[in-house]
Amino acid sequence: MKVNYNVSAMIANNSLQKNDKLLSESLERLSSGLKIANAKDNPSGLAMSRRMNSQIEGLGVANASSNDAISIVQVADGTLSEIHEVLQRMNQLAVQASNGTLTDSDRQTIQAEVTLLKEEIERMANTTQFNGQSILDGSFDLKGYVTDQDGKTNPNIKVSTYSDNMDQGSYLITGLNVSYINLVGTTGVDKKGIFCEEEVLKEIKIYKDGEEYMTNNMLVSIQEDVLTLSDSTGKKLSIQIDEPYAGDLNVELTTTGAMTMQVGANEGQTLDIRINKISLTTLGLYNLDLANEAGAREGIDSIKNAISEISAIRSRLGAYQNRLEHTVSGLDITVENMTAAYSRIMDVDMAEEMTVYSTQQVLSQAGTSMMAQANERPSQVLQLLQ
Repeated sequence: MKVNYNVSAMIANNSLQKNDKLLSESLERLSSGLKIANAKDNPSGLAMSRRMNSQIEGLGVANASSNDAISIVQVADGTLSEIHEVLQRMNQLAVQASNGTLTDSDRQTIQAEVTLLKEEIERMANTTQFNGQSILDGSFDLKGYVTDQDGKTNPNIKVSTYSDNMDQGSYLITGLNVSYINLVGTTGVDKKGIFCEEEVLKEIKIYKDGEEYMTNNMLVSIQEDVLTLSDSTGKKLSIQIDEPYAGDLNVELTTTGAMTMQVGANEGQTLDIRINKISLTTLGLYNLDLANEAGAREGIDSIKNAISEISAIRSRLGAYQNRLEHTVSGLDITVENMTAAYSRIMDVDMAEEMTVYSTQQVLSQAGTSMMAQANERPSQVLQLLQ
C-alpha cells in the first residue's frame, strides 16, 4: 500500500470527469432539443444544416413574395373587370345610338354619358395602385424608345406597345409619310389621328440588324394616332405618332420594364409580370363619338376591339395568377421536405437521448462514490502503524 501517490483515486477521478462531461453534453442536447448544439458535435452536419436553414428561410420570404404577386394581379384584374363593365355599357350605348329612330339630339345625350365613361376609364387606369405604385399606367409594361432619322428623340413619337415575342435590340422603320390632325370635332369631342395613303402603307418596312423583319405577311394598320406593324407569327409593334412625319424611325426595344418578383430562394429565380398600359389611346377609344349615326356605327367596332384588348390583358393576368398559385404550392412542398431533412440532421431523438442521459447519470453517481472510496484508502495505512 502506498501513501504518496493514490493511483486508484486518479483513475476514479479521470472516469468521473469523463462521465461528467458526457452527462453535461447530454443535458445540453436535452435542454436545447438539438443533436448538433456546437460545431464540434458534427462539423460537416452543422455546415450542411446552416445552408439548408438559409434555404428554408429564403423560401419562406419567396412564398410571401409570390403571394404579394398574386395580390397585385388580383388588384389589376379587379380594375380591368370594372373597365370591362364600362365598355359593355358603352357598347350598349353605341348600339342604341346606331338606331335610326334617334335624332342627333338624342345621340348628344348618349355621347354625354360616353364622355363620362371615357373619363372614368382614364381615371381608373391612372389611380389603380398597389403599395403606392400605379400598376395600369404603363409603369410595368415593356419599354421601348424612338429616335428620328437624325438620332434625336421626339416627345410626339413614342413606342405605344409591342408583343412579347419581339426580339430585344434596334430596329429601323422605313417609308413613313403620315399627316396628322388634332382638333375638336363638330360634336365637341377631341379627335386626333394620322393618315397615310394606302400605297405608302404598303411601302413601309421594318429592319433589324440590316435584315428585313416581319417577313411573314406583314400588315401595317392605323388606328387613330397609332401605327401598328404586325405579322402572322404574332409579332406586333405599335408606334404613337402625334405630328406629321416623313422619313425613317429608329426604334430600340429593351424587352424590360415588367415587375420582377422573387419567387425562389436563389439568384435568378424570378418571374416578370407584365401589365399593359391602359388608356383611351391604347384601347383605340380616344376619338369615340356617338353624337351622329355614322360615328355610332364606327364606335361599335372600336368598342368591340377595346373589349377584346381588355380580355387579352385579363387572360394574361389570369395565366400569371394560375402560375403563381402553382409556385406557392411548390414552395410549400419544398419547405416541408427541406424542414424534414433539416430536422433529421439537427433535432435530437429525445427517447434515445434520455437513455444516454440515464446511463451517464448512473455512471457519474457511481464514479462519485468510487472517488470517495479511493480517497479513503491511504488512511487505512494508519492501522499498520498502531
